[in-house]
Amino acid sequence: MSLIKGRTSDWEIVIGMEIHAQVTSAAKLFSGAATEFGAEPNTQVSLVDVAFPGMLPVINKRCIEQAVRTGLGLNAQINLHSVFDRKNYFYPDLPAGYQISQYKDPIVGEGMVTVDLDTGETRKIGIERLHLEQDAGKLIHDMDPKHTIVDLNRAGVALMEIVSKPDMRSADEAAIFLTKLRSILRYLGTCDGNMEQGSMRADVNVSVRKPGGELGTRCEIKNVNSIRFVKQAIEHEARRQIEIIEDGGDVDQETRLFDPVRGETRAMRSKEEAHDYRYFPDPDLLPLELEKDWVEKIKASLPELPDSKKARFISDYGLAESDAAIIVADREDADFFEAVAVGRKDPKLAANWVINELYGRLNKAGMARSETPVTAEKLSDLLALIESGDISGRIAKAVFDEMFDTGEAADSIVEEKGLKQINDIGAIETIVDQLIVDNPQQAAQVKEQPKVMGWFVGQVMKATQGQANPGVVNEVLKNKLVG
Repeated sequence: MSLIKGRTSDWEIVIGMEIHAQVTSAAKLFSGAATEFGAEPNTQVSLVDVAFPGMLPVINKRCIEQAVRTGLGLNAQINLHSVFDRKNYFYPDLPAGYQISQYKDPIVGEGMVTVDLDTGETRKIGIERLHLEQDAGKLIHDMDPKHTIVDLNRAGVALMEIVSKPDMRSADEAAIFLTKLRSILRYLGTCDGNMEQGSMRADVNVSVRKPGGELGTRCEIKNVNSIRFVKQAIEHEARRQIEIIEDGGDVDQETRLFDPVRGETRAMRSKEEAHDYRYFPDPDLLPLELEKDWVEKIKASLPELPDSKKARFISDYGLAESDAAIIVADREDADFFEAVAVGRKDPKLAANWVINELYGRLNKAGMARSETPVTAEKLSDLLALIESGDISGRIAKAVFDEMFDTGEAADSIVEEKGLKQINDIGAIETIVDQLIVDNPQQAAQVKEQPKVMGWFVGQVMKATQGQANPGVVNEVLKNKLVG
């Protein structure tokens, strides 16, 4: 159990999340307006989005399919009957004065996400529900010193609100859960998960209590747009609440914002309850009735998801659990690794090169995975040269550096620079025989002092400029000096 030490006792954090994930769809939830990110302000807005009188919403089937697909990926109950409601509140970026959302009858019910903690433990984080709703527009406060600018391009974009159960007990657990959820959404193709663009945001509910005690008063931190900020917000908010309680005060239930510059949360407004929104079924939309066969067809089309892929990489390729977890976190990374590993004698070697050499070099260069100049095919060809004994592991690293800088194929670099490993036993025996003649004292010491063998290996490698096959060198030396 992860606890925080206060002045008077230890405290337990209780965390739940509401993740708002924009649905990957070419059109909005109830209109045909485009959803592409980065367009000029107010250029992707229909008459429905600005709530002109007489304009009626029409459900986008693709958005429904994406919500069902996500629910299935979260091992959740798909509700064949669901209802769209009006959630009433007034804000400048919500032209209708209400948001079309779902309340009592969401499209997706309870589900579960399995997360791997840094301790090596596995935890199951419950999903309470997933419902569909319209996104609001965007208010821009820094373009004019006296006015707030409204951009309605985002208004009406389909959002999946994924509500977790309060099953997380530390900022690290919350970060791991959010990372895993984003990975699942990206595998499914239902949300791009680009938090920096606002297509995925998290509302974080935080409370503290004595270990195992009754739940404390929770505060909701709104619209946190990075996993790092989620961790910082939780840690600050938990400390803030503990200090209030230990000073004899009461935590007020409220909505707060996280200030990433100051690294602290601040009050935004008192927390609304459901009755404040005056939910009622939207009179312009009939209840949504799904056919079971249609849901089953979507289920059959799901890709292999991270947990299944991880288990397969461990069983089929013999990867360590930690390596498999790193590789499957991103679908493109997993596909890249598999393209390298297929046909190789040692898939674990492939994993090592992908994780340590390639990812390490990309991170050092500040490059995205998609920018790699070393394709999966080229990396696989490099590993084939190691497996065949044509080059050593040390030479392979030098070849890889050249490949990364130039994009050239491994075999071309090896040929051009004369790096091919010497496997000729006769040639190596000739070098060894000469070394024994020139160094009789060391040769006599080998049987009693095995470490001297390493000196001979070094001399052979020096004589061949590192190109002799170490395995062949050791075998020849053993035969010549030990017998």
